[in-house]
Amino acid sequence: MTTGHPELVAAIASEITSSGPIPFVRFMDLALYHPQFGYYMRPSEPREERIGWGGDFYTSSDVHPILGRALAAQARQMDELMGHPAPFTIVEMGAGKGLLARDCLEAIFTQQDSFASRVRCILIERSPAMRELQRQNLAPWLNEPGLVTWVDGLDGLAQQSVTGLLFSNELIDAFPVHRIQVTAGRTEELCVDYRDGQFVECLEPLSTAALVHHLQRLNLNWPEGYRTEVNLQALDWMEQVARRMDRGFVLTIDYGHTAQDLYGPERKDGTFLCYFQQLTNEDPFLRVGEQDMTAHVDFSSLATVGEEQGLHVTGFTNQMSFLMGLGVEEMMAELEPESPEFRAAMHLLKPDGMGSTFKVLVQHKGIRRPELNGLKFKPFFGEALAANKVTSQRSLVNPATIGSF
Repeated sequence: MTTGHPELVAAIASEITSSGPIPFVRFMDLALYHPQFGYYMRPSEPREERIGWGGDFYTSSDVHPILGRALAAQARQMDELMGHPAPFTIVEMGAGKGLLARDCLEAIFTQQDSFASRVRCILIERSPAMRELQRQNLAPWLNEPGLVTWVDGLDGLAQQSVTGLLFSNELIDAFPVHRIQVTAGRTEELCVDYRDGQFVECLEPLSTAALVHHLQRLNLNWPEGYRTEVNLQALDWMEQVARRMDRGFVLTIDYGHTAQDLYGPERKDGTFLCYFQQLTNEDPFLRVGEQDMTAHVDFSSLATVGEEQGLHVTGFTNQMSFLMGLGVEEMMAELEPESPEFRAAMHLLKPDGMGSTFKVLVQHKGIRRPELNGLKFKPFFGEALAANKVTSQRSLVNPATIGSF
């Protein structure tokens, strides 16, 4: 029996009953972002924490302020490379509880210098519940006129209006994804039906021309039974980000891989997961609207779309290398080695954990060959994200098996 938020379950079931099975991407969008009942959209219940040590999952900014301090240091160097523009705008999309923005602003304003006087911060957030948490955590800066502002989405920013830095942390992994499967030699799309009071999987032809085109572009050849995810919303997002950027940098932190890695044979079951009280499961029909859903990010495709829109790859690294390049060792030297703060900071650097699982993609526009401290160390990626490498991988989906939509 399907469980979850009753009104949300009823709303999704009603849509399926009236129009037939829906692509999984639509189901995930409703489960997470339904305007009233979605996981991220409705206010938390008293004593309920969705994000954080006591919630369903935690982010790097919940672990320790060092990531925010490192971002502030990187932003200062970016400001220098750009010739100290006024204002230098820092845009964060999907700011969660506002902790990363808080830590970044705290680090910036420890120095009352020119950079601090020129910084402006814009948070892109459509969830009223999340926006309220952000306001609480950014309260010390809200009395400064124009320092911190909010918009609902990228549409709230004019094209070519951003000079500075646009960053996100663990945003794209929560975008709704298409789920596909190879069955009897054909690539089909996972859809959701409602039968006998519960949601069930079913397979249908690919739902959109954009999905067909993307799979042809990837040029992969998966074996029978292979299942994976395609995040078309991430590609649209990157295109829109590039159009909003006049001059500056885009910095994307998330867990994911190059396309060749993400769609390799060892990931034959995909990367889709649900999170509830820091436990994972693969059942999206369990606790609908009451658990998080994620899938790993295809950084190669993000880089390709960016290049097509004038956002050039500055570099690609992992979180550990990014933080080391920005002086995390000096920051940690100020902490007691056996203290909880030191252990928390180390959590962000673990080679077998967040340090290597989380990747950092940096792109630039309107700047000639910038060299950033956060990209000093290049662990193993080389030119993996170069535009000409993304579509020239060994031919793994045969276009003949994709079919029409």
